[in-house]
Amino acid sequence: MRGIRARNTVLLFCSVCFYAYGGVSYLGLLLLSVLVNWAAGLWLSRLEDGRGRRALFLACLAYNIGILVIFKYLNLFGDTAAWIAGKLSGHAVESIIPAIALPIGISFFTFQIMSYLIDVYKKTVPCQRNVADLALYVMLFPQLIAGPIVRYSDVEREIGRRRTGLKDAYEGAFRFMVGFIKKILLANAVGKAADLAFVLEPGRGALYAWIGVICYGLQIYLDFWAYSDMAIGLGRIFGFHFLENFNDPYISKSISEFWRRWHISLSTWFRDYVYIPLGGSREGLWKNCRNYLVVFALTGIWHGASWNFLLWGLYFAAFLILEKLWLRAVLERLPALLRHVYVLLVVGIGWVLFRADTMAAAAGFLGDMFSLTLMGTHERELAELLCGGKFLLQFAVSVLFCTPVFTKLHDALEERRLGGIGDGIVLLLFMLAVCEMMASGYNPFIYFRF
Repeated sequence: MRGIRARNTVLLFCSVCFYAYGGVSYLGLLLLSVLVNWAAGLWLSRLEDGRGRRALFLACLAYNIGILVIFKYLNLFGDTAAWIAGKLSGHAVESIIPAIALPIGISFFTFQIMSYLIDVYKKTVPCQRNVADLALYVMLFPQLIAGPIVRYSDVEREIGRRRTGLKDAYEGAFRFMVGFIKKILLANAVGKAADLAFVLEPGRGALYAWIGVICYGLQIYLDFWAYSDMAIGLGRIFGFHFLENFNDPYISKSISEFWRRWHISLSTWFRDYVYIPLGGSREGLWKNCRNYLVVFALTGIWHGASWNFLLWGLYFAAFLILEKLWLRAVLERLPALLRHVYVLLVVGIGWVLFRADTMAAAAGFLGDMFSLTLMGTHERELAELLCGGKFLLQFAVSVLFCTPVFTKLHDALEERRLGGIGDGIVLLLFMLAVCEMMASGYNPFIYFRF
């Protein structure tokens, strides 16, 4: 036990320093959240079921949600109110709410700590009596700022007792390197093409628009998956087993399947703490549709304080409802290839809403995607992009990573005891990625801003 206490202390210290390096001004907010929820968990464990216990739980839940509202959404409310006032008065109106900087990882650590509080209230997990251990659960640096969202029940035993060996170090390091390679050599490369397409004014042409949205779909998947891989790998090195966050979402044959495979830690969080408590699919078709709307509206605004994100969430809710009502029966009659195309088309249009800075920009981009003009006013930029051999290779490999092909190849090598070949390739690519990162400079993960 002494050994685990020392290791936990070192890990907690490193996690505090890690967060302070990225945003020391909000370290106090994070520590206060840990302290408040630790005290609430202790208090809830001592109270008998009744109004007092429920009132305490709701008050602490309101505190956590209030932090999110103040730091993430207050500026949106102020800007929206100012816009409405300007429309009514006929002249520009400034928001009276000063700009509030977004604490790093607030969406992730708030949801993580709320899951602990809810589980303690429901008595599905015991409260953590050691405040340092709860702080370690919330602040563990591999997954602190961009997930995956870890449930307390998944790591409760490992906080107090875990063993690490050479196998953990090897598999964790391998997973970390694979994630790093995805980020530096693939996500950043296709991301440059996506950025070029999205910064252009309408008139980019259908071909450029489609290339842009395909590249962004690859970028956000590989970028977020890469961070999840790196977090899972680092966690494994330290003796923690985090659950997978992605399961080949782009091979899905329906939107409901896509959301079972995409950002699994977030979708299961909303399923367990919002969708099921609202009644899930048990209380009739129309209430089920209402539950989809609520869950995906919240999913949208969880990603960012913008009406684009709300529309993005409602957009997916609409397709889930359509699949529930009649579309699923139609899809089941179609060939698998057409069902894949349906998912990729729906998700691709959704990424435009997600990526565009404003509703007007999203409308302009969608207009270009479905324009009859194949080539717009940026033929030169498009030709330079498509003629780059390095980019085409990175694009092709990125597409392959959206399928299980590399996983199957790795498993086949392991079965034939040829895993050393794969390890050597990964090590070489990792060193290449390090050189690429040093040459290209800082390029943050997309989900750092959520």
